Amino acid sequence: MEIKISVPEVVSLMKEIQENPARIFEMVTMNVQKDVGAYLTNLMKAELTHVLGRGDYERSKGKANHRNGSYPRNFCIKGIGEVAVNVPRDRNGEYQTQVLPRSKRYEDRIAEDLSIMYLTGISTRTLAMLSKRLIGREISHEEVSKANRELTGAVEQWRNRDLSQEKIKYIFVDGVIFKMRIDGSIENTPVLVAIGVTETGARLVLGLQSGDKESATNWREIFRDLKSRGLDGSAVRLGIMDGLAGLEKVFEEEFPTAKVQRCQVHVARNVLQRLLIR
Repeated sequence: MEIKISVPEVVSLMKEIQENPARIFEMVTMNVQKDVGAYLTNLMKAELTHVLGRGDYERSKGKANHRNGSYPRNFCIKGIGEVAVNVPRDRNGEYQTQVLPRSKRYEDRIAEDLSIMYLTGISTRTLAMLSKRLIGREISHEEVSKANRELTGAVEQWRNRDLSQEKIKYIFVDGVIFKMRIDGSIENTPVLVAIGVTETGARLVLGLQSGDKESATNWREIFRDLKSRGLDGSAVRLGIMDGLAGLEKVFEEEFPTAKVQRCQVHVARNVLQRLLIR
């Protein structure tokens, strides 16, 4: 198909771009969105053809399912924005497209970005206002909250993952302060962290658990959690930690074949602190 553009159209377009340079990028984005929408629509039509086993207007023997028009749907894609597609339907209601995720209005990468921004402290309502500029579609604060809940579920699944296949020889343990959203406000929250070193020298975060790093009971809970998830305690040969009261004793009780070493970073900090005081 040959596309012809008249001189007056070109002049009008160039004048519009001169007055508003950003207009050209808007036009390009709109064209990309149309092309992507058309591509996804055609892809789903081909998918339905495969499911039915025949193309348009082709006949088949016996009882057969048939095409039954389509319905419009919008879907937001990272880097492109919101695209309009037509999802084909079959008469028996058996066809379910695999091209677009069901009951979702944007792809998972956008949900991940929203969750990360939310975790940094940006409120759901602020994200809703920014989303139109960032991804080309306004996302409600309820959708942001839903995306965050999905991320929380994935994090919990990772935090409780099986450790039976990990050959851990050293464990670093320490308490870290993270900024966390609690009841609508951002607060400093202590988190107990256990990092393992494998036989090959790779480092893995084994466990994360909120709690007082001065509490021996909390440390015992995290050690027992690691073993309940399959960590071979008899293979652990060394625990590296600071001088928290009761921590070394708890570690030795939970990992009786391992030795304990004072973290050199904490030792240096303690020495420097005493030198500065004097």
